[in-house]
Order: sequence, then C-alpha cells, then structure tokens
Amino acid sequence: MSDWSESDSDSDENTAPRQYKERVDYTTTLNSVEFQMRFRLDKASVEHLLVEIMPHLRVKGTRNHGVSPLHQLLLALRFYALGTMLLSVGDFIGVSKASACRIVRDVSSAIALLYTKYIFMKSNTEDGFYRIARFPRVQGAIDCTHVRIQSPCAEVGEEFRNRKGYPSINVQAVCDSELMLMNVVARWPGSAHDATIFNMSELKVQLETGMYGNKWLLGDSAYPLKPYLLTPLLNPESRGEQLYNESLIRSRNCIERTFGVWKRRFPVVALTMRLSLQNAHAVIIATAVLHNICRLQNLGEVPPEVELPRIDPVPVPINNEGGIQLHREMLIANYFNNL
Repeated sequence: MSDWSESDSDSDENTAPRQYKERVDYTTTLNSVEFQMRFRLDKASVEHLLVEIMPHLRVKGTRNHGVSPLHQLLLALRFYALGTMLLSVGDFIGVSKASACRIVRDVSSAIALLYTKYIFMKSNTEDGFYRIARFPRVQGAIDCTHVRIQSPCAEVGEEFRNRKGYPSINVQAVCDSELMLMNVVARWPGSAHDATIFNMSELKVQLETGMYGNKWLLGDSAYPLKPYLLTPLLNPESRGEQLYNESLIRSRNCIERTFGVWKRRFPVVALTMRLSLQNAHAVIIATAVLHNICRLQNLGEVPPEVELPRIDPVPVPINNEGGIQLHREMLIANYFNNL
C-alpha cells in the first residue's frame, strides 16, 4: 500500500552491481538562498538539528556505501519540501527508493522525538493576542486541518474519508499569536469531528483541571462552549456581542495563518501523502517541530517549489452540545459592552 511498506532489499544476487554516484555536499555547493529554498531551513538550523537527532539515526559504514547523517537529514527535508515520490528525492541524494524510504522514516521519527522541546503550551500568550483585537486572557487559538493521505485500505478506508470526500488525517492544533504551534494531535481519521478530537485529548483534561489558569482557548462553532473554550455567537445582536464576535474571529485567525505558513513551507502536508499511517503521523509531527524551529530562528517564508492545491474549507458543522453560557455573557456584558 505505502512506499514505506515495500521491501527494504535493494538488490539480489542476480542484479548487476549498482553504480554509486558521488554525493554532493550541498552545504558548500549551494549559497544560503538556494539552500533554504531546497531544504526549507537555513544552514545553521540544519547543523543544529543534525546534532539533536544524531543519537537516533542509523549510520552504516562507508564500506556499505552508507549515507551520512547530514545526507539523511537533507533527503528528508527535500521530501518535506516537495511532497513528491520517494524515488525522486532518492535520486537527489543518490540512493535507491528503498533506502529513501528507510531514511525518511528514521529521520521523521527522530525529529518527532523533539516534540516536547519545541511544541508546548506557553504561559505568556495573553499580551500577544490582546494586541491583535483586544481580546483578553487568551491562552491560544484551536482548530483542525485535514492532511490528505492515500486511502489506507479497503477495510478502514472509509473511516478516513472526510466531509469533502477525500481520505485524510484530521490534525488538531493550538497556536499562539506568533504562529507558534503549542499543541498538535495527528492520529485521528478524517471522518472524526473536531469536537470529538478535542473531547478525547489530553489538552481537554489539562484545561478541565485548571492547568493553564483563568484563560481561554478560542475556537470556531465546531467546538462546544466551555468555561475555558470560547466560540462565536451564532446571531450577535447588541454592539457588545458584535464586538465580541469580531474580536474572537480576528484573534482566532492566527491558527488559520499558522496552517497556511506550515503547509507552504512543507508542502508534504499540503499534498497527498502516499505513506503508511504510522509514518504519515511521524511526518506530520516532524514538520510541525520544524515549523516551530523556523519561527524561533525568524526564518522568512520560503515559496513552495510545487503547486499546492487550493484549500477549500471543510464545512464546519455547528456543535449543538449545550455549553455553560454564563461566562461568555459576563465577558460581553462586563468587557465588550464597555469598549
């Protein structure tokens, strides 16, 4: 089914000896602009990332024409940048398709292990959100985005088909006002409702227990209204209600922008992944980690080298679950009515 499920065997006794081409040192042959265009990170960030993932990479000896850790990392980054067939990125570094499969799997898993270092809920998010649209006490903006995948198999394929009709993984994320990802859940099929993913998440448990204090997440109408999760009013009437909706929508737009920046920098999560589910999950988390590294290093946006599909929003069903409305009404009455 997937590229990564193919045999790892590169040759057999009846195959002619393989011709190995010399691998290019792209850190020296490409200038800074060319390097960042091809690998989406700058040279300094790649060098630092390599040190962090080295303990988790397999390195074969030169007798077996092994691929250096640097070339393994560059191959994976090239795959994230193109979202193309593994054979193509294998040719870029000079390895077989089977080797490219293993390398992307290993590097993605190694980068994903850095999740807790680079993706975590911050405690100082209020000021940034307040500067956007004067919405107070915001912890973060939450939403889901669909990452296209090849249908896993006939038995479970329909479970992954979303409301737009294509198979996907429905990825939940929370971001801050600087477009940094603070929470990513990438294990639910495309048919899963956004509210279901949230209700089953560790994040909800943390919010229920007051881990983040007296602050709110901002969501759209797909989410249930909670004391820690605010959603738009469906029919705002008063001036305060209209200001509340406008401020919430403008503040929550950070998560939509985050998804756009993430997918433009790493088109593999914007195109259709032809990978096993386990490895697709690893690639999603790995590119989320890399997105935050790019934000931390203030790396400018890099235009995609491939044409990305137009993003048609998946219809957002209104969540009919009854919520505690008093806290929202008090916020409008005591704050937005006085703006």
